[in-house]
Amino acid sequence: MIFSIVSANGALERKVALWKINGASGWMAFRDEAPDKRGEWEEIMPKPRVMIHPASYENVRDAVDKAFELFRPDVRGKKVLIKPNALRASDSREAIVTHPAVLRAVVEKVESLGPASIIVGDNPGVFDYGANEEVFNKTGLMDASKGYFKNIGDDSVKVPFNEEFMPVVSLSKAVLDADFIISLPRFKTHGLTVLSGAIKNSYGILPGAQKAMLHKAAGNPYRFHEAVVDVFKLRVPDFFVMDAVVGMEGNGPASPDLRDDIGLLLASDNAVAMDAVVATMMGCDPGKLRFLQKAKEAGLGDYDLSMLDVIGELKPIPNFRLPPLGGEAVIGNPALLEMMFARTKLRPQVDSEKCIGCGLCVDHCAVSALSMGSANTPVVDADSCITCFCCQEMCPEKAIILK
Repeated sequence: MIFSIVSANGALERKVALWKINGASGWMAFRDEAPDKRGEWEEIMPKPRVMIHPASYENVRDAVDKAFELFRPDVRGKKVLIKPNALRASDSREAIVTHPAVLRAVVEKVESLGPASIIVGDNPGVFDYGANEEVFNKTGLMDASKGYFKNIGDDSVKVPFNEEFMPVVSLSKAVLDADFIISLPRFKTHGLTVLSGAIKNSYGILPGAQKAMLHKAAGNPYRFHEAVVDVFKLRVPDFFVMDAVVGMEGNGPASPDLRDDIGLLLASDNAVAMDAVVATMMGCDPGKLRFLQKAKEAGLGDYDLSMLDVIGELKPIPNFRLPPLGGEAVIGNPALLEMMFARTKLRPQVDSEKCIGCGLCVDHCAVSALSMGSANTPVVDADSCITCFCCQEMCPEKAIILK
């Protein structure tokens, strides 16, 4: 279908054509009056869209319906994988994982659209495969999965990776088998990547201890930002729905500092665009985050807000507290670049009043940088620590902080 665009005085300014192929659509424009010549077509690319919609856990289905109406993800007859953020066993009120109400709403919506199959799964940030079921049960995500849960860590496939880090990684087979992946990240901070959003949520497609191994291979925050994008590129999800009803600030991704005044659900079909919006809401310049720079360089999207179509009200959250690295990203401190290229100075420290001496962090440290001290609390070898922050993620008592 061809349209002519004319100016107010009736002069022809441009001819455009609407195209539709296999459910996708877009606009093409004629560069001049010779559209039959090769190379005279110019595609008008639509801006990536991010929806920001009010929501509560009581009415979140309304926001999910709005997201599906806006983006119209084509799941009919397809094998759909729904991947929440299931970092570790926790109470849903701690805002560490995707809230069960959000997962249930998405599952029920997908059910209504006639998929060939549905799988709900994630690989939590722990180093034994059996914890997948435990995490889903304790967080309420198992019930919200409505019988579609699968331990996607049980079956994996080796795939080529960036040899600067690791020549191959194992990827959950369910990820590769899926025709359509819906990622459900949580609105929260992260001590290493500043925020844990749409791109970081794909880190969970790696089963088992590979996460810690990749932390070790990266060696510093700058390179870890890049490794996260390399993992994301292994299989880019098709649709993103973010739980931002309650957000996490401070020293995430398992911080006790929550913001229950956000009350939003975000949706997008582009992870870079979504994370750019999240960074802005957190008060951080998205252009200062290396993982967004890397994603843009890889052609995965743009973090420039002028290049995005934000549907809803985008505004910074007042007095939102970012983790240490994020604070430096905001003010543009030149020391940040030096810190990212070198070993970070942040180290885990134990709050002796909260620590119960379970030894979980010691057992799971990939480089054996933690050991149990005389007071039955962990101590860190600063020279051995690679600042992967896995110990902080794993601590069930939130007794580990970064200083």
